[in-house]
Amino acid sequence: MGQPSWMNMGTTWTASSPPSSKAGDTVGVVRREDGTLHFFVNGMTQGPAAWNVPPGVYAVVDLYGQAAQATIVDDVEVTPVPEPLPEGNNQVSPSSPSSGAGGSDLRFHQLHGSNAVITNGGRTALRHNCRSEFNDAIVISNRALRDGELFEIVIQKMVDRWSGSIEAGVTAIRPEDLEFPNTMTDIDYDTWMLSGTAIMQDGNTMRNNYGCDLDALGTGARIGMMRTSKGDLHYFINGQDQGAACSGLPPGKEVYAVVDLYGQCVQVSITNATGPMDNSLATSNTATEKSFPLHSPVAGVAHRFHSICGKNVTLEEDGTRAVRAAGYAHGLVFSTKELKTEEVFEVKVEELDEKWAGSLRIGLTTLAPGEMGPGAGGGPGVPPSLPELRTKTTWMVSSCEVRRDGLLQRMNYGRNLERLGVGSRVGIRRGADDSMHILVDGEDMGPAATGIAKNVWAVLDLYGPVRSVSIVSSTRLEEPEGTQPPSPSSDTGSEGDEDDEDEEHGLGGEDHVSIMPTALEFLENHGKNILLSNGNRTATRVASYNQGIVVISQPLAPQLLVQVRIDFLNRQWTSSLVLGVITCPPERLNFPASACALKRAAWLLRGHGVFHNGLKICEKFGPNLDTCPEGTVLGLRLDSSGGLHLHVNGRDQGVAVPDVPQPCHALVDLYGQCEQVTIVSPEPGAASLKSTGTQGDMEKADMVDGIKESVCWGPPSAASPLKSCEYHALCSRFQELLLLPEDYFMPQPKRSLCYCESCRKMRGDEAHRRRGEPPREYALPFGWCRFNLRVNPHLEAGTLTKKWHMAYHGSNVAAIRRVLDRGELGAGTASILSCRPLKGEPRGGFEEPGENCAPPREEQPPPVLLSPSLQYAGAETLASKVQFRDPKFQRTHQAQVAFQVCVRPGSYTPGPPSAILREPPDPHFSPAELEWVTKEKGATLLYALLVRVE
Repeated sequence: MGQPSWMNMGTTWTASSPPSSKAGDTVGVVRREDGTLHFFVNGMTQGPAAWNVPPGVYAVVDLYGQAAQATIVDDVEVTPVPEPLPEGNNQVSPSSPSSGAGGSDLRFHQLHGSNAVITNGGRTALRHNCRSEFNDAIVISNRALRDGELFEIVIQKMVDRWSGSIEAGVTAIRPEDLEFPNTMTDIDYDTWMLSGTAIMQDGNTMRNNYGCDLDALGTGARIGMMRTSKGDLHYFINGQDQGAACSGLPPGKEVYAVVDLYGQCVQVSITNATGPMDNSLATSNTATEKSFPLHSPVAGVAHRFHSICGKNVTLEEDGTRAVRAAGYAHGLVFSTKELKTEEVFEVKVEELDEKWAGSLRIGLTTLAPGEMGPGAGGGPGVPPSLPELRTKTTWMVSSCEVRRDGLLQRMNYGRNLERLGVGSRVGIRRGADDSMHILVDGEDMGPAATGIAKNVWAVLDLYGPVRSVSIVSSTRLEEPEGTQPPSPSSDTGSEGDEDDEDEEHGLGGEDHVSIMPTALEFLENHGKNILLSNGNRTATRVASYNQGIVVISQPLAPQLLVQVRIDFLNRQWTSSLVLGVITCPPERLNFPASACALKRAAWLLRGHGVFHNGLKICEKFGPNLDTCPEGTVLGLRLDSSGGLHLHVNGRDQGVAVPDVPQPCHALVDLYGQCEQVTIVSPEPGAASLKSTGTQGDMEKADMVDGIKESVCWGPPSAASPLKSCEYHALCSRFQELLLLPEDYFMPQPKRSLCYCESCRKMRGDEAHRRRGEPPREYALPFGWCRFNLRVNPHLEAGTLTKKWHMAYHGSNVAAIRRVLDRGELGAGTASILSCRPLKGEPRGGFEEPGENCAPPREEQPPPVLLSPSLQYAGAETLASKVQFRDPKFQRTHQAQVAFQVCVRPGSYTPGPPSAILREPPDPHFSPAELEWVTKEKGATLLYALLVRVE
């Protein structure tokens, strides 16, 4: 702005504004004690305009020409005007003297954001054009803060035009090296800021709901910041310490105070309180509106209950004791701070009210207490009981049950909390492996739940008989130096290892696959419903069913496998996670509600399909990702030619997308059922990802169809019981309707195995295998579900696993029980075990003997029809269909049953099919050997019951 022209008109002094003035500019006038008259434009002094101006003058404004309206914006006493600067310098040096300066030499630095103005000898900072500009007004201290030194400012002016307000913090970047961004939270290194209630480090939110809210402060409020000698950053509001906002500021490294005059905040000044503090007074013992103080006057107690609590709760003894004053519910209490890794939050039961039933409930929640309502005595968002706390993810133990968001996850855990008495101690701990542990009287009950988020608060429900508790935990752990990586999954091994040394199921000539050697993590830029934990290696969708996109921060390098494990599924939704890659930089990408809405540079695997920029380019690729159970490990890999491979539980499913541009980043969309995933890496020396046979290292007695019996398709029992694929669940419900004795079947986890398309592709099952001496090929029962039968203990184990051949026999539900009672296919099963004449129509039973035919001898059982292919043995003419109503969904289905049997070599005669089929027989087998017929008694051994449902 150019220098205005001045003129003296008798006893009137005026200044005409230059033509460049515009709406929003501020113009001020000050008469100094020495009689000089100073004019200000947008807070910047224009130097002395006149001298010897007498006292008792009035300010006057002439709305002339283009100026049609003016508003008084500051009628308070003006701070002293700085001494004149050398000509040509329009910014005040931070070392300029000021008559109002305190004892500290801290000032605002002469370097600042483009919209900031420094005045008053470096003690005042303002944002000019405050009604048309809301940012680019960062100011920084002129020197680094000393340990224990307070830098305090007072808000002098605000506008109501914008949302958001002042942001304050410290940075280790020297002012000379700082390229001032639009806002300080855009800085991605060596910077710690408080924005609203969020503590942010390097632009990323470290924690929410700190003890104060900068957006709620008004004119006259004082904000201070101080780094302690231990490297903690403390904030002070109106002189009261709000506790440690964060720890771990680099020791010995200089940090500068930084203030962002953002949004509503227009002007601040450094107060006289700025300077060294008496550290014994640095912490206030007065509770703030949002929480109790971090440091307590009660010796030896580190924890406090948050002032947000159930409406029937009264907090006593400075927040260390909680009492339910009435009723049996509305007794929720929370920890004041987030629970750190391996930190124990423990309480002692003090009073019981025996007229109520139930138990104390204890758990962890990702919901910050401050989000539920202000003030003690129950905010509007505090539910009456812990199972109803479902706004965000909550894990809890009640009695001896473990629940997640109110849904039962596990029964018979630890000691029953209903048996607690007066004096009993109950604690909770979040382990370094993201597990939740409950401690009763100091004894760890073991992991109650896994996949716990990093930012969690302890929560207790004073429910039923437990009327009051007191905090007894006395160890306040320091923040760990680093986050331990998650333990590799041990339950996701390949299920398709073969038991025949002559058969290979690898991809010949396939590129060597390596495991990503560096620690991977998810990018901080993600969908708005995502919460990252475990060193950003675990992603949890904490609300709704979408807005759950996460991207792995490191680019996907050729021949390096990136894997994630499905930790938790929510069955109330349909569909599930989406996996893929994007080739655009993800750091600044504004993610849509779901990955399918990405219309640029995106290749995705969803369900059975492959999509490019929202359009389906391939159908029926690999397994159906919507049916992946918990514990499934999914991986992506780029081969040397740029082809994108999908791996499921270590098995390569082939090229999903050829020629993917590079660099690219792996993307996961936690959509629908999928609510949590974790980046995993196999242990050193784990099974090779080349799908070659490794049966030589396994005990033959542990192998079933070349599949290790201890590996059952379905989630680990400790994770989430009875959550398998929907087809497996449907077949299991039909099998239960048959009312067969449980003693006939193998116990869990060896009871069943699903061969639906998704399950068998996830295991990498080959369609055919070889077995017996001499080896003979048979087909796996694709499309069926297998229920393993107990082996006769009097039989040699090697009979089943090595010497005998494998075959199938079609049956019907009417005779299953008779077959199981007998233990083999043979006499007494005439209604199902039919051998068709080579020339004639197939029938449902044996031929009735002619009148001139003698009955068969007892020792000569009727022939039994078998086949190495279930496509033939399971045809409708050989395995009749039956209708049934699903008891769960009340839908009508058709079902078939068959038996998988072991056949003694040499006891049967191969031949062509005798049954008339609606579809061609299995082309893999020679038609001359598709049907096996045996007449020998004891030639077959029952191995499994097979079920197929349509």
